Amino acid sequence: MTTTPVATLELPFKAPYDWPRVLRFFGGRATPGVEAVEDGVWRRAIGWNGDSGTLAVSRHPRKHCIVATIDGTVSRHADALAAPIARMFDLHANPKAIGASLATDPWLAPLVEAVPGLRVPGAWSGFELVVRAIVGQQVSVKAATTIIGRIVQRAGERIEGHPHESTAWRFPTPAALAAVDLAQIGMPGKRIQALQGFARAVADGDVPIDSVGSTSFDLAQLRASLLALPGIGPWTVEYVAMRAWRDADAWPAADLVLMQAIAARDPALVRPNQQRARTDAWRPWRAYAAMHLWNEVADRAGGARGG
Repeated sequence: MTTTPVATLELPFKAPYDWPRVLRFFGGRATPGVEAVEDGVWRRAIGWNGDSGTLAVSRHPRKHCIVATIDGTVSRHADALAAPIARMFDLHANPKAIGASLATDPWLAPLVEAVPGLRVPGAWSGFELVVRAIVGQQVSVKAATTIIGRIVQRAGERIEGHPHESTAWRFPTPAALAAVDLAQIGMPGKRIQALQGFARAVADGDVPIDSVGSTSFDLAQLRASLLALPGIGPWTVEYVAMRAWRDADAWPAADLVLMQAIAARDPALVRPNQQRARTDAWRPWRAYAAMHLWNEVADRAGGARGG
């Protein structure tokens, strides 16, 4: 009888931590077949240095930490996996310091008071996040999720014998996505070109999208290289900077929900250039300000809208 190797990490955070809203955010954007939020647990199949397995993350019922359970041969890399897990779940944030800064603004003070432990949810893969951002241009979160699911089945890899059906697919590699036929996938031709052009650039090493944490990580250079690609604008770059590159001051100025939230508070501020002076007051925590504004809309709508 063989036993699947398992490793468990307890990764601490500074309280408060709004775990339900983190899960809501991830759950509303989970890639079908690749990742899932079920019964208070976020789960996906992962690979690391040639080994594979499953990562499951939950909040500890008593301690100020999350519990990451890694099973399969990938569990031998548990120590190395601690850093990307911490980035994804924004464990290094100091919510009291961030909240104290943002609460000086009368617009944000009630939002911070209502949700003092709000985090900026990260991403397991910057590549996947950009793919989703491109797919999600001018469509709803639900529609983007449907199309992403189709892309996974067309270009991804099914994991035979995987114990969790909801996470039994590997997301397409950049090379696979660049080469696959995406005709009739539910996207306009120009967006398909942008998506596959991006995938090709990552596959060729021109855009090291997942270099965060490495010695070669250069945020300004990454921003510029991503923005230079056809079909990718400032919104996508700032969104990726927020979630994948952990830039606490990233601000997706052209985001429709954010623009509407600001204009609702001051009708004289309609366009991003008009809003800039107001939003600059939220530095260096504009990414958290964005999350609070998105979260307000999501709370009202009872769903995942925003972000």
